[in-house]
Amino acid sequence: MAVKTITIDMAAYEALARRKQPGDSFSDVIKTHFGAGGRAKDLLAAARKTRVDQTTLDRLDEMVAQRRRSRPRVPRL
Repeated sequence: MAVKTITIDMAAYEALARRKQPGDSFSDVIKTHFGAGGRAKDLLAAARKTRVDQTTLDRLDEMVAQRRRSRPRVPRL
């Protein structure tokens, strides 16, 4: 694997160190939070595992339909 050396200030180093878990490298921290899919990838994986029961889906459909029927509210100035 290719390696690149970078220079960061102490504030950046401390921010990375706070997020570093035992066994993680600083590269792991950076990739988890800023690259390689990061949080969006984790969110997508969690969404794929989540199951919603039919009652909840039916209630959401009712709420969407109700909002479509209601008139938009205009803020008063």
